This record gives sequence, structure tokens and C-alpha cells, in this order.
Amino acid sequence: MKGAGILAVLMTAPGLWAQAPEALLSSQDVNQLCKRSVDLMEAGGVVIPDLQRASAPLIESVRQACIQLQQRAGSGQATYLFMTNLHAYLSLADAIPKPYPYPDAARRQLAELRDDSNRLDSHFRALLDSKDAQLRTADRDNLERYAEVNSKVPPPNPSRPRVVFLGDSITDLWRLNEYYTESDFINRGISGQITGQMLGRMKADVIDLHPAAVVILAGTNDLVRQIPLTVIENNYLMIADLATLYKIKVVFASVTPVSDYHKNVNPAYENTTDRPPIFISALNEWIQKLCEQRDYAYLNYFSAMVDASGQMQSDLSDDGLHPNAKGYRVMAPLALSAIEKALGKAAAPAPPSKPAKRRSPSK
Repeated sequence: MKGAGILAVLMTAPGLWAQAPEALLSSQDVNQLCKRSVDLMEAGGVVIPDLQRASAPLIESVRQACIQLQQRAGSGQATYLFMTNLHAYLSLADAIPKPYPYPDAARRQLAELRDDSNRLDSHFRALLDSKDAQLRTADRDNLERYAEVNSKVPPPNPSRPRVVFLGDSITDLWRLNEYYTESDFINRGISGQITGQMLGRMKADVIDLHPAAVVILAGTNDLVRQIPLTVIENNYLMIADLATLYKIKVVFASVTPVSDYHKNVNPAYENTTDRPPIFISALNEWIQKLCEQRDYAYLNYFSAMVDASGQMQSDLSDDGLHPNAKGYRVMAPLALSAIEKALGKAAAPAPPSKPAKRRSPSK
């Protein structure tokens, strides 16, 4: 009866369900929780000097975890580090004697920190559930993303060679129709994808569209996940073998450079730690050799976008990873030239110099 009574109250309270906070916090909420927790932990040491000395390593660990969460939103390891050190701080605060009288403001701050800790616990459990659901999804490769639009793509026109651009967010964010207005170039990029997922999409998003060529730009997300280069290379080979089997010309793009130039705007824009330039260079060397051995067209974005320090030129990206409008203007003629080389003929009119403004990038 008690349960029924509670349910009746909830049913008769308009909007009460909607007002309940989501257990899984957004990246912005996590960052705010991080900042507030560090502030409260530091404030506790002002009132209790012994707590300040004893908790210094814990506060620093929380601060580092928060930096990691800014760089990699949703990181389970960083969230766990944040949560366990916050727990340790609260246990320490309970154990250390407090001055008398203990200020009400300090008491309220400690109570707020406990609430934040409970909120973080709920978020961590929801995060684990979310990641578990992702692992068990029936559509690991996100074939649903383009399923409907693929069904409406007409047969290719022999007078306009069809080209599919297969890739991750760098391709996904590229409005190809603004750069190649008269071409039959089809964008099949999906943000966040790795080469294994693109391999899984080859039939539905490339082969079944009957293109003359496919432009493959991939690998940067594999590096973030620390997938071995040999595994990435194997995925490249299988993608290429499938394309060749169906008589689709292959254009392999180099992995684009990254930079840390914009990390003062947002710590998450520090990219060289997760995507080490030395790994990018090694992967690009392998791709170029593969293209030479198999007579594929090599699309060298890297050389046109890198600066003297080995990072992406600062004015070609606003976050050090995704090209901005100027970055895509550098890439567009290079892509067209590589496609024409692969096809042995003109594929489209020259891209415009100033396309319409692009939507904001996201990892």
C-alpha cells in the first residue's frame, strides 16, 4: 500500500517526474560539479588547518581527474578517480576534530559536498550502465544512421562519377555539397567512429551506393582508444580489399595533424596526448606505402595542414582536431585532385573558395 500511495502522489503532481534530475550528467554538469567540489574541498581546509594539510594530495587528485574529464568527457577511469578521492576527503573530514564553535557556513559547505558526492555516485553508476548498453547494442556500427537516406539514393549517373566519403567526425562535419556543388559526392561520415566500425559499414554505406570511388579518412579515433597500429592497418586493408572486389577505386587520406594551440580556450582541446604526432606520422607512412604498392590514390592532407612544430596550423582548426572553414578549404582541392587521379578523369567542378558557414564541430 505504501508503494501505491507514493505512486498516487507522483501521478497527481504534474511535472514531478520531469523535475527529477537525470542520474547521468552531461559533460557541462560534470565540469561544474568538478569545479564546485574542488572549491568546497579547499574551503574546508580554511576552517580546519589539519584537514588542509592532510587532504592536499586528495584535492590534487580530484583536480587532475577533472582535467582528464574535460579532455575526455565520459571517461570512466577519470570519473572513478574523482569519486574515490572525494569519498576519501569526506572520510578524512569526519575523522579530523573540528574547532568549536564550528561555523554554520562550513557545516553547510560540507553538507553540499556530501550531496555532490552522492550525485557523482549516481552518475558513475549510470555511466557504467550506459557503457554496458553500448557494448550490447544490436547496431554497433550505427548502420541505422544512414539507412533511410541510403534507400532513397538513386542509381549513379555515368556522366557524374559518384564518390562516397567514408570517415569519422572530420568527414561528418564536412558539408560536401557546399564545396562540390555539381558533383555526386556522398558524405557517409559518423562522428566518433573507429576503423573497425567503418569496415562494418562498407556494404550498406559504400558498396550498395555503387560509387566509382571511395575516399577513406579514418584512424584518429583509433589512436585515442589506443588501438594498436597493426589492428588499424588490418582494418584499412580489409576496407580496401572490399572496395577493390566491387571495382570501387580507393583513395586513402592521411590522418590529419592535431594541435594543442587552443587548450587555453578549453583544456579538452589538448590533443597531442591522446593522438601522439609520432603515431600519426607512423600511420601515414604506412598508408602512403600501401597506396604506392597497390596503386591507390594517396590524399595527403597532413603535409598541407601541418606546421613546423608538427602540429596542425592554428588557423585551420578552432579546437586543434576538427578543421574549420579555412581548414576545409585547404582540404577540398586536395581531395578533388586525388579523386581525379584515382578515376583518371575530372570528377567535379573546382570547389568554391568560400562556402557557407559550417556548424560547430564536436568530438
